[in-house]
Amino acid sequence: MILKQRIVTGVIAAAGFVAIALAGGWFYAGLLVLMAIVGFYEYVRMNGMDWRHPASIIGFAAMLMLALPWQLIGWDQPSALAVLWIEALLLLSVTVIAKNKITIDSVALMLLGSLYVGYGFGALNAVRQLEENGMFWTFMLLGCIIASDVGAYFVGRAIGRNKLWPSISPNKTIEGAVGGILLSLVTAICFAIAAPDKIEIAIALVIGLIAAVAGQMGDLIQSAYKRVRDIKDTGAILPGHGGILDRCDSWIIVFPLVVLSGLLPT
Repeated sequence: MILKQRIVTGVIAAAGFVAIALAGGWFYAGLLVLMAIVGFYEYVRMNGMDWRHPASIIGFAAMLMLALPWQLIGWDQPSALAVLWIEALLLLSVTVIAKNKITIDSVALMLLGSLYVGYGFGALNAVRQLEENGMFWTFMLLGCIIASDVGAYFVGRAIGRNKLWPSISPNKTIEGAVGGILLSLVTAICFAIAAPDKIEIAIALVIGLIAAVAGQMGDLIQSAYKRVRDIKDTGAILPGHGGILDRCDSWIIVFPLVVLSGLLPT
């Protein structure tokens, strides 16, 4: 029953996401901003804070500054460093005004969360809005990430013997991780062969490797955080799949990393 629920939810969610990604523009950008808001809410809640807490409100504002599609509005993208510095100043000021009733530990969590969630979803938006083949790059990155997940799961189930990181994620295996990397590389090559005018095979292989390794690390990062907080899922918005951060943990690591790598046309 649970497996059936996961499959049904997954198919419906994937079909809806693909349709909106194809539409692009404000449809896709709006969806990503909504996902970022839900994701940050999950982050705030999993850290035991109320969204109405002053630190949470500042974190929400900074997260939106990083995630919003400013290019669609016709404005320049705010500097991430400037946004984070101003956020840090405001958060530290809150600790002073509250006379340390609001601690530096709690405000530091909001600074981390706004960067993790805001810049992550902002990078997804930035890739889709690229003037040169934004849709191609979006689907290539998502394809490689999904291929890595699928390869890791099935190879791990079939021949997995050696645990990858049992204290963090006991079901993941080294064999599965290697299988995920290989399938991601194959997927990247397929995109390069299908569109040789857009990407060279060598660059595709680098992107496929980044998508697989960083994507698996993104999954482990979220698993580690949930273990610290002693929770199974970050949320329940997707029946059988958990929350937004559960489903997008690889995306919000891979997309920023590929953008920062300079491998995509600007």
